[in-house]
Amino acid sequence: MALRHGIALDKARDRHQRDRRDFLERHPRSLALSERARQHLLFGVPLHWMDDWPTPCSLFIADARDARLTDVDGIGYTDFCLGDTGAMFGHSPAPVAAAIAREAARGLTAMLPGDDALWVAEELSRRFGMAAWQFALSASDANRFAIRWARAVTGRDCILVFNGCYHGTVDDVFVDLEDGEAKPRASLLGQVYRLTEHTRVVEFNDLAALDAALADGRVACVLAEPAMTNIGMVLPDPDYWEQAQAIIARHGSLLLLDETHTISCGPGGYTAAHGLRPDLLVLGKPLAGGLPAAAYGFSAELAQRAQRAKRDAPPGHSGIGTTLSANRLACAAMRANLAEVMTEDNYRIMFERAGRLAQGLRELFARFALPWCVTQLGARCEFQFSPRPPRNGSEAGAWQDAELERCIHLHLLNRGLLITPFHNMLLLSPYTSAADVDRLLAAFADWLEAVRG
Repeated sequence: MALRHGIALDKARDRHQRDRRDFLERHPRSLALSERARQHLLFGVPLHWMDDWPTPCSLFIADARDARLTDVDGIGYTDFCLGDTGAMFGHSPAPVAAAIAREAARGLTAMLPGDDALWVAEELSRRFGMAAWQFALSASDANRFAIRWARAVTGRDCILVFNGCYHGTVDDVFVDLEDGEAKPRASLLGQVYRLTEHTRVVEFNDLAALDAALADGRVACVLAEPAMTNIGMVLPDPDYWEQAQAIIARHGSLLLLDETHTISCGPGGYTAAHGLRPDLLVLGKPLAGGLPAAAYGFSAELAQRAQRAKRDAPPGHSGIGTTLSANRLACAAMRANLAEVMTEDNYRIMFERAGRLAQGLRELFARFALPWCVTQLGARCEFQFSPRPPRNGSEAGAWQDAELERCIHLHLLNRGLLITPFHNMLLLSPYTSAADVDRLLAAFADWLEAVRG
């Protein structure tokens, strides 16, 4: 009997084939829409990532409310994916839906400011300690714009990222370490210039490597999640950021923190919870309750340098920003979400539910004698096929197992439980109940019992 990560592989594969058949039998309308979609949608989906789910055809959704989804075949799901963070506070929160409806009658976009934008900037400054803000339509754009500002104010041409990172569709960051050498990520399509000429990459939690990579004074900014979440969860060592910030400052580089996922740590993200001092900070996905919107903040000193760089430049387009950035609808949604949804009370509920799930998973793996670890980051929880939490992207990537992940995910989905299709990430919203958590643990236990080695 072949074993992988403590699982009998033949049993898991047999179970997966049954789950695929069950899915198709129960989803005739999704199957029909999938066949129709292949005629006019590339890969049969409006965004090719939507083809990454473990289902044998696309799952088409009819309704999304709170922490619940209903598909076109009338089947309901408890949602632990939540739009991969975009709906972290629940689908269509009532205050956000009301603000969108109200603003839709008053004007969607004007390329002129309203008082909602001012309120949002003031609130973000209060939460995150950044002096000045700009808005974008996505965290990808916000990271791209922040990198450009960092290069403009420092006069430096390079950036540094951590191995295995993901910061949206920013070409500069798709560089990995392969046998200690920086190389463009093989999956990146259509890239023609050498990314490694202007992007450096080191392992997370490696202070010596960080110091060496910054030593020649060419790095404009270090772009990082405070804790890595896109290669599987990788937490910083207890003293990592205190020392890393000192190294970055000593070499004259800027620290750009991407809190798009780590906003799960609280109303001020990981930055406020752990007292970090970034020069630039990016927020995306859940900021407007699921509507496309993002923001990026500047420290007081960097804000002055950025304004000076813009005023000293020749007239013309800066290459930063888009026409619909900071549109009225997005600003109204951000204000409602920050004021009434992203609250201390809601975070407390989310933390409690995530803690219940994390502890339940640990007990489950102990019961089945599986050497798997569980990591919690506020309202975010992940299990990995590793005996201990990985310390960097290489370790996290080495323990990933796409085949087993798909087996687990489809088993849960067929039982009305949706988790993130990229590795084993789960999110807990204010609407996720203790009963939802217990139901997921029970369904997972059923799968483990069926495929145990």
